[in-house]
Amino acid sequence: MAFITLNRQELKENFNHLQKLFDNKNIEWAVVAKLLCGNELFLKELLNLNPKQICDSRASNLKTIKKLNPDVETVYIKPPPKRSISKIVTYADISFNTELETIKMLSKEANRQNKTHQIVIMVELGELREGVLREDLIMFYESVFQLPNIKIIGLGTNLTCMYGVLPNSDKLRQLSLYKELIEMKFNRKIQYISGGASVTIPLILDNTIPKTINHFRIGETLFLGTNAYENTRYPNMNQNVFKLYAEVIELTEKPMMPEGELGLNMNGEKTTLNPEWVGSTNYRAIIDLGLLDIDLEHITPVDSGMSLVGASSDMIVIDLADNPKKIKVGDLIPFQMDYMGILRIMNSEYVEKRVE
Repeated sequence: MAFITLNRQELKENFNHLQKLFDNKNIEWAVVAKLLCGNELFLKELLNLNPKQICDSRASNLKTIKKLNPDVETVYIKPPPKRSISKIVTYADISFNTELETIKMLSKEANRQNKTHQIVIMVELGELREGVLREDLIMFYESVFQLPNIKIIGLGTNLTCMYGVLPNSDKLRQLSLYKELIEMKFNRKIQYISGGASVTIPLILDNTIPKTINHFRIGETLFLGTNAYENTRYPNMNQNVFKLYAEVIELTEKPMMPEGELGLNMNGEKTTLNPEWVGSTNYRAIIDLGLLDIDLEHITPVDSGMSLVGASSDMIVIDLADNPKKIKVGDLIPFQMDYMGILRIMNSEYVEKRVE
């Protein structure tokens, strides 16, 4: 059975590194834990680091987090679906919002549960995903802050996730400007300006982030040690918090050139063959992992001498060349993954989860 490991020490080192970075800039931050897909084993490791806030985009995952630690502050980080309002008020202390009718429902449900539900209003700054249009923000805020059992604690924005619009100081200054306008017009303080995610960390490092940006939501850099702005690695952070292992279930020296008339494979694609393959052989390993668990573009063998040949729903074929490491059936092959690869693997019930 294939399995994914979380390295406890490497996660702790990455967390402490980020905590020091944000403390030095007087910035609060929340861990975005949606990568863990609500896995209790891994969530316990994360909670042992004592984060102040944990964000997720699934109410069921927030329920698990509250079960493990009722005191940690939970944040629902996408506009709430109307059919999940009760669960969100129950398990999320804070939610990110863009729709007035949804917030009215949150207000009604919070009143029913005898709670004050906190919200962050997301502002559209060009990514064209979630966000209130800038020209509508003042009126939107005025409509919301009068609602009972609702407390607006922040303004936020999301960049990069859909079109790849990069954050810069000009965009974040716009967010800061709206904070000042609202505070002046309504004589109310806004606690958080949540303009930061992993992709915004480089603006801290080069001192170009506006001082009013005082809240970040971090997932990728914590778990992968990567610079999401430049798609590179931070040299002082760990990139192997997660590692995937799959067992070799067949290993045979086979011809490189397929034999027979070629049609479309299971993905509807026609394979392009290299004439140089004629008459050549290599060692091919089949592992107990497939497209049901992960896409090939999100997984890389740790051994650079191995390459992925192809995959079906539950098997992946690996080219071992002349098998210099003398791999045999039953051996484990380790892999590295990118963010989307880990997310897919964590969501597969067929891949075991282990802590190192």
